[in-house]
Amino acid sequence: MTRGARRLLAALLPAVLVAGCGTAEPGPKAWHDGRIFLATGNTTGVYYQLGGGYADVISRHLPGYEARAEPTGASVENINRLASGDMEVAFSLADTAADAVTGRGAFEGQPQPVRALARIYSNYTHLIVRADGKINTFAQLRGKRVSTGSPKSGTDIIAGRLLTAAGIDPDRDIRRLTLSLPETVKQMRSGGVDAMFFSGGLPTPGVKDLLSSAPGTFRLLPLAELIEPLAVRYGSVYTTSTLPGAVYGTSAPTPTITVSNVILVSADMPDDLAYDLTRMLFTYQGELIKVHPEAANFTRDSAAATDPIPLHPGAARYYRGG
Repeated sequence: MTRGARRLLAALLPAVLVAGCGTAEPGPKAWHDGRIFLATGNTTGVYYQLGGGYADVISRHLPGYEARAEPTGASVENINRLASGDMEVAFSLADTAADAVTGRGAFEGQPQPVRALARIYSNYTHLIVRADGKINTFAQLRGKRVSTGSPKSGTDIIAGRLLTAAGIDPDRDIRRLTLSLPETVKQMRSGGVDAMFFSGGLPTPGVKDLLSSAPGTFRLLPLAELIEPLAVRYGSVYTTSTLPGAVYGTSAPTPTITVSNVILVSADMPDDLAYDLTRMLFTYQGELIKVHPEAANFTRDSAAATDPIPLHPGAARYYRGG
């Protein structure tokens, strides 16, 4: 069933129930007929897992609303679908969201009417190579088959920026493949891809499955050395951190590039709903942590720091304690 059909069914169902039962208590009119769709990411990524948990929290604890997490190609697609009204909530990398509100990058000349509810956990950029592919340095990606993630996803964007920062043309100097995480993992295992990028929380289920399924077959390469050329072009949106060895069972920690994630809504979302959706993140944070440990990695203070992405007024009211 398409999303439009689901919306139509949701709109018609109350009337059908009234006709069939004869009596019904009218409920409060909810925005978009009480249906909230969350744009997440690949089914084996953290966005989808955490988005599913968030949708469940909304459905159980916010009267008058039912939420559902939808798998997508992630950041750029999510923002486009949010701006078009096809989705009500979207997960995105902060760099992509910053491009959206300023009309840069994938949104060149077309600023998008999106607002932030919260800055949440940080994504770690994974660069994984096949051990038999003779790729020991970033420069040795030249000429290789490299998956940069789903088309126009946050992974695809940061992969392209990293390659460019290293002096590698992502469309000419590598054999670029824009594959979803599940398809990338499949191709890595079969030898159809030499290297892959993925930007995600820790652990990313698809990445963990790949690295643990065949120890010694794949390796993580360090990326932190590219922070300077990235900072020159994109400012402080990117930072460095370390992928702990214990997360994926690697022999040593891996220095890498990180970027924050944000939860976005449309600028026209009612203030009270944006307030409640923000409140859900903290009132039921314990439930979200059970879904994925990255839900523990934001606080009320850190979540409000979404600059340059404006906070929705309803979210801002929540952080002010209003």
